[in-house]
Amino acid sequence: MRYDLVIFDNDGVLVDSEPISNRLLAGYLTEIGHPTSYEDSIRDFMGSAMHRVHDLIEERTGERLPSDFDDVFHARVFAAFERELKPVPGVVEVLEKLSADGVPYCVASSGSHERIRVGHRTTGLDRWFVDGRIFSSQDVGRGKPAPDLFLHAAERMGVAPGDCLVVEDSPLGVRAAVAAGMDVYGFTAMTPADRLVGATQLFSTMGELADVLG
Repeated sequence: MRYDLVIFDNDGVLVDSEPISNRLLAGYLTEIGHPTSYEDSIRDFMGSAMHRVHDLIEERTGERLPSDFDDVFHARVFAAFERELKPVPGVVEVLEKLSADGVPYCVASSGSHERIRVGHRTTGLDRWFVDGRIFSSQDVGRGKPAPDLFLHAAERMGVAPGDCLVVEDSPLGVRAAVAAGMDVYGFTAMTPADRLVGATQLFSTMGELADVLG
């Protein structure tokens, strides 16, 4: 099926940031008294907006995270991005193919606009994503698994939800896409296939995605 819009998640789909950010998140939570393993962070927070971290910690412990938690965390993440971040292997070829075929695309991420731009600038993906193609949970208030972000991106791009394809790698993102009435291809590079329940189709490499989109 040819789609009128391809909506990419960012972290783990365009940039290989999930190992970096979840390692740092687990370490920082543990440091301030909320023991969290890397595996815990992947399971509970991968694909989510920062408000979910605050909500889950308060729900589980009755304690609120420090008021500067987001600022400290993001400073650590951005510094690590500058040293370590790479584009997901094969994603440039997918973007080249979409551009050559004249298929509109954008990014819709739970991360902040600043996080998206830092990651894209560091990896060279900024050439593919101008401002009108970047959407963040900051734009809508509720992050995934709510469908708001994907619906917002589709509306701004002028495409009906049923004509959109979402490319996601997290259970929360797949749930958001399904709730938005969109097809969703689940990327299994970091997430077991059985956790991406509801995905229209699964793929394990960007080469496979390019073939499917063809």
